[in-house]
Amino acid sequence: MPAAAHLNGLPDPHHLSQFYDGIPTKRLLAWVADMVLIGFASVLVLPFTAFTGLFFFPALMLVVGFFYRWFTLAGGSATWGMRLMAVEIRQSDGGRLTNETAFFHTLGYTVSVAMPPLQLLSIVMMLMSDRKQGLSDAILGTAAINRPA
Repeated sequence: MPAAAHLNGLPDPHHLSQFYDGIPTKRLLAWVADMVLIGFASVLVLPFTAFTGLFFFPALMLVVGFFYRWFTLAGGSATWGMRLMAVEIRQSDGGRLTNETAFFHTLGYTVSVAMPPLQLLSIVMMLMSDRKQGLSDAILGTAAINRPA
């Protein structure tokens, strides 16, 4: 069985390359937009922590970001930043993410962020692989694609 046979529901990167054009750049811009939204949401949560969240603000952002990513990925296969950039993450069968896959994709992302060598590996994989998959994508068989028209 060919190595990519389990990804047979995703667009072929050689025959339908338009689905992967510009994906690393779009994911970066989506990430920046998402971080702004997560930062804003985290500031809104601060009063509910009696402002003790100031002492662990990066951890607060990690938790807020986890739930933001999980719920937005489960609800539409894209975070709000990804939607702004017209990018979706699809499962290996080509379908939208399930709640479970969105959870594990978010967990993989969170672990990568917490361990910089993994995040660096993920970035290199996005730049070098045919389907522009990061580490979590490769493990789960998902891929970010340009939103179909």
